[in-house]
Amino acid sequence: MGAEPLMAGNSQRRGRSDGAGKKRATAGTGGKNRRSLAGRGATPPAEARPGHPAQRRAAADQRQRADRARARAKSEEQPELLLGRNPVVEALRARIPATSLYVVTGDNLRSTDERIAEALALAADRGLPLLEVGKAEFDRMSQGALHQGIGLQVPPYDYAHPEDLLDLARNSGRPPLIVALDGVTDPRNLGAVVRSAAAFDAHGVVVPQRRAVGMTASAWRTSAGAAARIPVARAVNLARALGTYQDEGLVTVGLAGDGDVDLHEFDGFADPACLVVGAEGTGLSRLVRERCEVVVRIPIDRDTESLNVSVAAGIALYAAAAARR
Repeated sequence: MGAEPLMAGNSQRRGRSDGAGKKRATAGTGGKNRRSLAGRGATPPAEARPGHPAQRRAAADQRQRADRARARAKSEEQPELLLGRNPVVEALRARIPATSLYVVTGDNLRSTDERIAEALALAADRGLPLLEVGKAEFDRMSQGALHQGIGLQVPPYDYAHPEDLLDLARNSGRPPLIVALDGVTDPRNLGAVVRSAAAFDAHGVVVPQRRAVGMTASAWRTSAGAAARIPVARAVNLARALGTYQDEGLVTVGLAGDGDVDLHEFDGFADPACLVVGAEGTGLSRLVRERCEVVVRIPIDRDTESLNVSVAAGIALYAAAAARR
């Protein structure tokens, strides 16, 4: 038999047309084509698309933040070198814990500069080792910072646990009074708050482990020795630590410029309390503020935007001390 001649309407291809030019029905796709046309939802942002330049930049930024956090945590676990004649003398006068005093070899200012002479005498009285180093080596140790030929090595601070402050309060015979700092990053502010807390009979200060400054040599120096008399605790989660204080009967009192009650109208400081102070500018974080049972404000002149965090904490601590008298 000869092959059937190809004529209009007898093609064997799928979707062939009949003689009238219409396509014949073919086997169904089971909705595959319909699903493929349905789309895949909203287009994700550029930062979430694998391989997109914006995603690579976001990942690099995240790695850098993690590296900085690890470096900061590591540096806080290492001894700190306090540099400069005035800072070293002030630290020794305040009896900041120290392990050794460094002096540049052959520095002819030892006999003529009163601050270096006093530093040497104070270190000798405490039995601190005196280590002489060459200028080039000391430049390397100080990473190029101005050292004026002298430095004091300060060990890492030995932090208390937040619950240790409760134990200290129970043994004191006074209602607990604790200060919690949220997001304070200036060591001088931390040192000044520690000094005020000691002056007004607080039982301790709590700082968060992340996104906040710790007890550096600068904070020690600003505390003027108060850090040797009052403990500083470090909380992994400050909001959770405040919850623990509430469970133990402490009222958590936030301090903010937009507080609900004027400080002089608040009458809860005579009872066990935790004063919670945020950083100047940013104030209390959302989670920490939610843990505050009351938020008080210090009435100030309307032309003054805010008070320094250490000044504000000092005023509130004075009010607490007055209420307890």
